[in-house]
Amino acid sequence: MKQWYEELFTNYVEKYENESFTQGTMGEVDFIESEINHDKSSKILDVGCGTGRHAIELSKRGYHVTGVDLSENMLNRAREKASMVGVEIDFRLGNARSLPFEGEFDLVIMLCEGAFPLMETDEMNFQILESAARSLNNNGKLIFTTLNGLYPLFHSVKDFINANSNYSTNRENTFDLMTFRDKYQLETEDDDGNKMTLNCNERYYVPSEITWLLKSLGFNEIDIYGCKLGEFSRDNPLTTEDFEILVIAEY
Repeated sequence: MKQWYEELFTNYVEKYENESFTQGTMGEVDFIESEINHDKSSKILDVGCGTGRHAIELSKRGYHVTGVDLSENMLNRAREKASMVGVEIDFRLGNARSLPFEGEFDLVIMLCEGAFPLMETDEMNFQILESAARSLNNNGKLIFTTLNGLYPLFHSVKDFINANSNYSTNRENTFDLMTFRDKYQLETEDDDGNKMTLNCNERYYVPSEITWLLKSLGFNEIDIYGCKLGEFSRDNPLTTEDFEILVIAEY
């Protein structure tokens, strides 16, 4: 049986690319470049790469990028877009919890909740972090975004999603204070106009959890910031107004 995120992205390419939350690519890549000091020799792994927006922009700027995603449909679009702009990227179908890499990359990115934290259990989410950490070399850096557990304590997740999605509606949200999981029904349409109702389950994380998880994987320097669409910056302190967290971890 497919999980809700697998079912959603079976045929959800065009709508995904036109969502408001996918429109900040240029500024986000500017930040990624600054974090690796514009070193063109850097090998970058994009986990949950989707249709390749970050991977393609990084490749256009001269970086060697590998992209992994669970959706063949999304990857087909990524390959098509890469070909259109004349860049070569190693796009692979794969599971973020079992990446086939060992110490190969200078940087791993996981942005816009492409993988973490969509899993059904905390253990499965942790396996994604383990797998990403294992893919890095000894001087590697991990940059990812995740859902901010502080936000639902002060705001309605349903209202935020419904105000910021062009094609989907959230209903029957229940946020569990014991597990920090938001369960809801997502009503949307695929690219062919077929209506879908998906039972979704997402995990929100507070900064202390993220820090503990990453320290257990051997990261020594962990910085956490508020995540602004298209404006990633170390100058953005995390607040309860941020829907997402930006995490930067180094050995």
